[in-house]
Parts: sequence; structure tokens; C-alpha cells
Amino acid sequence: MSKDDLIRVDGKVSDLTGGGNYVVLLDNGVTVSARLSGKMKKFKIKVLVGDRVTVGVSPYDPSHGLITHRQKAG
Repeated sequence: MSKDDLIRVDGKVSDLTGGGNYVVLLDNGVTVSARLSGKMKKFKIKVLVGDRVTVGVSPYDPSHGLITHRQKAG
């Protein structure tokens, strides 16, 4: 499945777990486990607790996601 097939949902990082996994509380109230996308790792974009992010969620497994974008803080 390509990155274009994912459903994009905004949310807020609520917790950091080990191994590069994040717990993200989405705007619709659902909590998902998410990882950073490859481009974010490549360009060393840091994501901290409290950051607003865009998560790509698979329609087949909505409990896991891929963090594709971090919103600006202002």
C-alpha cells in the first residue's frame, strides 16, 4: 500500500514509547500507535509529546499509523 492510499487524520502526540513508536490521540477521539515516516527520519525531524501531527492510517488496520507531517508551532 502506498502512502497516497492512507487516510490522513490530524492529532496530538500524547506519549512516546520505546523503539520510535508514538501514541497519538486523534481529533476524533481515537488513540493510535504511530511511527515516523521515512522522509521524517531522513531529514531528522524531531517529534515531541504535545506536537500536532498528521497521521496516515490504513483503512485495513486503523489501530496503527504513520506520522507524515508535523505542524508548525505557531
